[in-house]
Amino acid sequence: MRRSVLVRFLGLSLAVALGAVIATAVLATYSTSEKLQGEIDANTGQLQVDGEVFNTLSEYAADHPTWSGVDKEVHRLADQLGRRVALTEPDGTVIADSARMLGAGPELPSVPAATIDARAQGGGFAFSGTMSVYGLRKAVAANATQKITAAAVAPLPPLYFGWGLTDDERRDRDRLADQAAACYQAEGKSASVARAGNTPQVMVESSKSAEGVSVMQFAKPGQAATDKCVPAGLNAPSAKAKVVNDDEVRRASECLDKAGETYKVATENGLRMVLPNDKTEMSNTFVHCTTEARSQALTPYVAPEAKLYLGAKSTFNVFSGEGMLRTAATALGVLLIAALVMLFAGRRLVRPIVALTGAAQRMRSGDHAARVPVTGKDEVARLGHAFNAMAESIQQHDHQRKAMVSDVAHELRTPLANIKGYLVASEDGVVPLDRELVTSLLEETGLLEHLVADLQDLALADAGMLRLHRAPRDLSELAQQVVSAHRPAAETAGVALTADVPDSAPASVDSARIRQALGNLVSNAIRFTPSGGQVVLGVRRVADGYNLTVTDNGTGIADKHLPHLFDRFYRAEQSRNRTTGGSGLGLAITKHLAEAHGGRIAVTSSPGNGSVFSIWVPAG
Repeated sequence: MRRSVLVRFLGLSLAVALGAVIATAVLATYSTSEKLQGEIDANTGQLQVDGEVFNTLSEYAADHPTWSGVDKEVHRLADQLGRRVALTEPDGTVIADSARMLGAGPELPSVPAATIDARAQGGGFAFSGTMSVYGLRKAVAANATQKITAAAVAPLPPLYFGWGLTDDERRDRDRLADQAAACYQAEGKSASVARAGNTPQVMVESSKSAEGVSVMQFAKPGQAATDKCVPAGLNAPSAKAKVVNDDEVRRASECLDKAGETYKVATENGLRMVLPNDKTEMSNTFVHCTTEARSQALTPYVAPEAKLYLGAKSTFNVFSGEGMLRTAATALGVLLIAALVMLFAGRRLVRPIVALTGAAQRMRSGDHAARVPVTGKDEVARLGHAFNAMAESIQQHDHQRKAMVSDVAHELRTPLANIKGYLVASEDGVVPLDRELVTSLLEETGLLEHLVADLQDLALADAGMLRLHRAPRDLSELAQQVVSAHRPAAETAGVALTADVPDSAPASVDSARIRQALGNLVSNAIRFTPSGGQVVLGVRRVADGYNLTVTDNGTGIADKHLPHLFDRFYRAEQSRNRTTGGSGLGLAITKHLAEAHGGRIAVTSSPGNGSVFSIWVPAG
C-alpha cells in the first residue's frame, strides 16, 4: 500500500514525541523520587523541617496582605526541604500546593499540620516564654469565667520592632547598626552586625568566660536609654507598626470602656500597650478585647488565616491512575502541537517534491521544457536546482542530437548525391567514365571516409574509449610535419604557412593524435584566411608543459560564437559552402584529443584581426 511522504513524516514525528513524553515522565519520576528521598534522609529531623516551613510561611503572611504569589515560596520550600507543602483557606479551597500539576494533585491529609494566622500571632512572630494568642483564645473559649493569672500569661507584647519596615527605613537601620557597632569597637568591645529577619541587630560583648572567650548578646530594644552606643532609632518601630499599634490601642480601649473594664496604657520602645490595672491577673473580657483589637488592626496588612498541610514530596507518579491520566493529557497536548508543527513543516517539504514529480512526469512525456519553481537555499531547493539543471542539459542535448542527426544526414547526403549523380550520368552515357570522373568519385569517397572517421573518433571519446599510444616524441618535429603536410593546400589558397618552433621540445604524446589535432587547427586557419594572409604554427615551452599555437590573420571570429566553437557540428559560418565550411566536427575532435592528453584548448579572436588557437599539453 502506498503511503504519502507527509503521512509517514507525520507518523514518525508523533511517535518520537510520544516516546519523548513517556521517557521524560519515567525518568522524572525515578530521579525525583531518589533525589527527594536522599534529601529527606539527610534532614536532622522532620520537626525541624516542618518548623522551618511554618516560620517561613508565617513571615510571608506577616509581610503580605494576601496569599497572592505564595505558590512560588511553597514550591521553593518543597524543593529545598523535600516535603509536600500545601496551603488552603479555612473552607478547604486550595491556595497553593507543591504537588498540584495541570490543575490536579493528590488528596490532602485529613488533618492540617498547623494554622497560620498572622493576626493572632502578632504579625506572625512567636512570643518566647508565653502562650500564643491562638492558644490563649482556646483557653478563654474553654472556660469563659476563669481568671487567667499574669504568671501564666504575660501581657500581650507589642508588635515586633522590625515588622513593616520600608526600604528607606531598613537602609536607615543598617546605618544605625553600623554606627552602634563602631561605637562599641571604639570602647574596646567586640561588636558586629547581624540580621534578625530583615532588621539589623547589634551583637556586643557582654562578658568573658573563664577561658577568655567573649560572650556575645544582642543590644536590647530598651538599652538605648542607658547605653550611648545604641541609637534611639535602631530598635524603633516602623511607621506601619505605629499605625497598626494606634488602631489596636483605640479598638482595645473602646472595647474595654464598653465592658466597664479598668486598664492603663503604657509605652515601651515607641509602642503603646493596654495593660490591666491589676498586674496579677487578667479577666476573660480583657483578654478578648485586646486580642480582638490586635486581630482587627492587623487584618488590612497581613494575609488571612490559612491551613498548612505537610506531607511526603510524592508530587507525581506516572504509574498511578492519576499519573497515567496526567501523562495522557500531557502526551495529547504534545502530540497535538507536534502534529500541527509537522503538518505545517511537512506540507512545505512535500510541496516541492510534488512539483518535482509533476515536472519529471512531463519530461517523461516528452516535454523537455518542464521546470520547477525554486525558493530558499535548503536541501529541497538544491534538489530543485539540480533538477532544473538536469532538464536544461537534457533539452540542450536533445537539440544537439537533433541537430547532429540533421547535420550528419546532410554531410552524408551531399557526397552520396554527387557519387550517385556521376554514376547515373555515366550509366546513361551522358558523362564518360574517364580518369577525371574516377578522380572526382574518389574525392567524394574520401570525404565520406573522413566524416565517418570523425564520427567514430567522437563516439570513442564520448564512450571514454579513445585510446592513446604515448611515446617520447619531439613536438617541434611533429609541428614541422604538419606544416609540410598542409603547405600545398596553403599555397593553393595563397596563404603563407610557417612554423615557429624551438630546436627540441620533448614530450610523451601520441604523435598521430597530436598531428590530427594540429592538422584540424591548421586546415581551419587556412580555410578562413584570405589570400595573402599567413598562418604560423608555434611551439613554446611553459612551466609545466608546452603551448602549441596556431595563429592566423584571417577574418576572425565574433564573440558570440567563441563559447560554442568546440561544440560538434557548430560552424561560425553557417553556410554549407564547401569552400569555407567543413563538417563542424574538427574542433570538437581537437578538444577531445587535447583533453585525452591531460591538456586543454583555448581560443582568442576578434573580427578582422585573426585568431589564435592554443593547445596546452603536459611535458611528461
